[in-house]
Amino acid sequence: MFSIIQAAGWPIWPLLLCSIAAFALVLERLSSLRTSRVAPSRLLDEVISVTRAHLPAADVVNKLADNSVLGMVLATGLRAVIAEPRTSEAALRGTFESAGRAAVHRLERYLNTLGTIASAAPLLGLMGTVIGMIEIFGSQAPTGNNPALLAHGISVALYNTAFGLMIAIPSLMFYRYFRGLVDGYTLDMEQAADRLVPHLMRFVVDRRQPN
Repeated sequence: MFSIIQAAGWPIWPLLLCSIAAFALVLERLSSLRTSRVAPSRLLDEVISVTRAHLPAADVVNKLADNSVLGMVLATGLRAVIAEPRTSEAALRGTFESAGRAAVHRLERYLNTLGTIASAAPLLGLMGTVIGMIEIFGSQAPTGNNPALLAHGISVALYNTAFGLMIAIPSLMFYRYFRGLVDGYTLDMEQAADRLVPHLMRFVVDRRQPN
């Protein structure tokens, strides 16, 4: 491996940095975008069950917010109803929308960086190819060719192109995969909020009634 890096020349070093960054981002997103950390399948049903008779205490809402990203969104709606018993349905939906936008922004963290690496890696490889070609033509002399310089230039050109593609292809695949996950989680959170809003509005209506 070290001999390949030596043969590829200095243009491969930016590609190595990109590969390390992409690998770290993929591992981080694989961990952060797990279903258990974003939108547990039974969480909404549990929230509806707990709040069937009355609104939960503050410590229960805090535990819900720490449970997952979806839990944070649902906890925001619960806190809104607890803090303002006479809130309107439109205001409650607005609260959920604001919390949802913040949650989606959190889920999309580092994805732009990964997409940038997927786009930039082939260009960096192309730059190495161009530099290798320059070295090839620079090694030509009127009196004859220099085989060592010619071989080095070809190595720089080919290794950098191949390495750039090796980084770009999996980075793009993971970027698309994570984008699909985020879109799916966004839909799940929207549907959960739509189910929870009418459930919470029962408490608002009850508190508006005269004693």
